[in-house]
Amino acid sequence: MSSAPPPGRGPKVRAAVLAAAVAELGEYGYAAFAVDNVARRAGVHKTTVYRRWPDRDALITDALADSVAAEIPIPDTGSVEDDLRALADGLVSWIESPSGRAVLAVMLPNITDQPQPPAGVRHVFRDRIRRALPIVERAVARGELGPGTDAAEMIKALVAPIYFRALITREKLDHRTAEAAAQLALTAAHAGLFG
Repeated sequence: MSSAPPPGRGPKVRAAVLAAAVAELGEYGYAAFAVDNVARRAGVHKTTVYRRWPDRDALITDALADSVAAEIPIPDTGSVEDDLRALADGLVSWIESPSGRAVLAVMLPNITDQPQPPAGVRHVFRDRIRRALPIVERAVARGELGPGTDAAEMIKALVAPIYFRALITREKLDHRTAEAAAQLALTAAHAGLFG
């Protein structure tokens, strides 16, 4: 009769491996990311990692999805303005965090001939936009935004200036950055630009 693993061991190992993967990305980037190093950081054998994730890209994608979901919550305050501010603040805080910097390092390799990140990483960002759509849909239902407001376009308009400052102009992000992005998206929505 075989004994079952102790309760919680599976989720604890998964959390440790995913955290180690984000730390590895942050320290070494995508090109030098090594599953052996992740296993060492997590305190598990590499076969434990490969049992759950068939390759490094699957591990990276899962680690980034977990990080983004945990660190950028989707707010529901009852007000579109407050929701947009909270979402933008969460994004700014995450970008300035070690895990946010690790994710952005994966998305933009420094040298053009470096390996490109897995397609699944782009899916992580598309999924966050999809999960944020209810912010706009609830606002339309409450009458705060006009019917037919394109939720995806509004959320993209919210996050675009933040990512531009983080990735292109390399500016320091703070609460004012989030506030400006929220006001920009809200003003554009009220002007009917997402209809």
